[in-house]
Amino acid sequence: MKNLSQPSYSSALETVQNLKKKFGGSWQSINAENAARMVTQNQFKTGLDIAKYTAGIIRKDMAEYDADSSKYTQSLGCWHGFVAQQKMISVKKHHKTTSKRYLYLSGWMVAALRSEFGPLPDQSMHEKTAVPALIAEIYDFLRQADAIELNDLFRRLENGEDVQSEIDNFESHIVPIIADIDAGFGNEEATYLLAKKMIQAGACALQIENQVSDAKQCGHQDGKVTVPHEDFIAKLNAIRYAFIELGVEEGVIVARTDSEGAGLTQKLPVSQEPGDLASQYLAFVDAEEITLNEAKEDEVLMKRGGKLLRPIRLANGLYKFKEGSNIDRVVLDCITSLQNGADLLWIETPTPNVAQIASMVNRVRKVVPDAKLVYNNSPSFNWTLNFRKQVYEEMASTGLDILHYDKENLMDEKYDGSYLCKRADEKIRTFQMDSSREAGIFHHLITLPTYHTTALHMNDLTEGYFGEQGMLAYVKGVQRQEIRKGVSCVKHQRMAGSDLGDDHKTFFAGDKALKAGGTKNTSNQFESGKANKKAKIEVSKVA
Repeated sequence: MKNLSQPSYSSALETVQNLKKKFGGSWQSINAENAARMVTQNQFKTGLDIAKYTAGIIRKDMAEYDADSSKYTQSLGCWHGFVAQQKMISVKKHHKTTSKRYLYLSGWMVAALRSEFGPLPDQSMHEKTAVPALIAEIYDFLRQADAIELNDLFRRLENGEDVQSEIDNFESHIVPIIADIDAGFGNEEATYLLAKKMIQAGACALQIENQVSDAKQCGHQDGKVTVPHEDFIAKLNAIRYAFIELGVEEGVIVARTDSEGAGLTQKLPVSQEPGDLASQYLAFVDAEEITLNEAKEDEVLMKRGGKLLRPIRLANGLYKFKEGSNIDRVVLDCITSLQNGADLLWIETPTPNVAQIASMVNRVRKVVPDAKLVYNNSPSFNWTLNFRKQVYEEMASTGLDILHYDKENLMDEKYDGSYLCKRADEKIRTFQMDSSREAGIFHHLITLPTYHTTALHMNDLTEGYFGEQGMLAYVKGVQRQEIRKGVSCVKHQRMAGSDLGDDHKTFFAGDKALKAGGTKNTSNQFESGKANKKAKIEVSKVA
């Protein structure tokens, strides 16, 4: 899809030509064609331009998903601008379009990889400024990807190739980013201030969770403490006000509930009348019936159904929820969030089970029919084991032979080629399309993929490089693969902007420009194979 906000080369050229006329002789050294080319290569001038543009993309995609659940969207978590850049370059190369592909910014990875304090757990201890800084960094790298690709096209145009249509219909690497604001990093005013910084950096979609800010835990760990609905609604409002103030009218709020795995609350809300939100929240609090004489000094008590109750309270002052109330709390959280400004939901689940997700979403949809999920295809799940267990149970229930499978040892490598495991792998392969069809999942993301791929690739490279393979480990496992697969950064000088910079130097200094891309640039070695192949083709044509 051509960018809605993309300035055309011709309109940019006309603008610069008019400016030259307006300012006269002092602009004589400015080449209108060069300036128009630079304008075209930088399609988004500010983070707000990006946020407005990408918010429109998500809204359009949401409408398309409502009409056809096969049109779900996807993203991968990125912890550096370069990682995001290479992801989107690869998306364009392999899939020919960025449509329906987003980026995800994980608070977990910011804490683990981007904090000035060093590696931290996912407990909102990292600097809040690190989040908007990463958003801005990501979009800087994506804008550079645009500039590099367009610069290459303009070079080809100057060399006589007919690529004008590719320039006019260029698809940007700029895509929506869903950014994790954790639990808001403080009260609602703190949430509003951070939301503004994130939006100004380019984020069009902010994901916020209903945990207590100063007791926040990773969604896949124990010890989570949720807040009353009124507190969470205040933060949803804070984010919406930030979007409105900055003119991002279509900004998207993703409301995450951690209630499925959370058994604690920090405070008891005040009910104003029977059946209100506070009353519904209090109904989930675990309590024991007592008499007035059994009450202790300075103890908090509740009246429920004409009975005096003592809420179950831990030594740290936190209150316990009733066992088995988690799913009902999830459903109420979701409905309440959608009725109070949220656009999409996020339900943290213990396992990736389509039926379990659908059972919760279908209850929400009875009240809000177009409810949609953003779902974390988390590396915290053991996907192989979970789906082998699911298939094992399905086979057992339908009378298929399971006697030669050890239910307690399904991860065993000896099963990898078995019928059960092939069937499990197929369910993993179709999980996204199945759950989007059956469980209302609009957007699928993997929070920490590049954290794991970096660790995996370093494991593989160091094994050989520091062993008997030596340099062959790098050449065979990395560089040769880059060449064979056409990975853009095999010519890392170009990817860092060297060719782009050479052209800019020529614009600025003309023939006096000192350029890096001459005959002694070793990156030319990566053109030899392609050049030889082209030469052979030309010779064969002549023959």
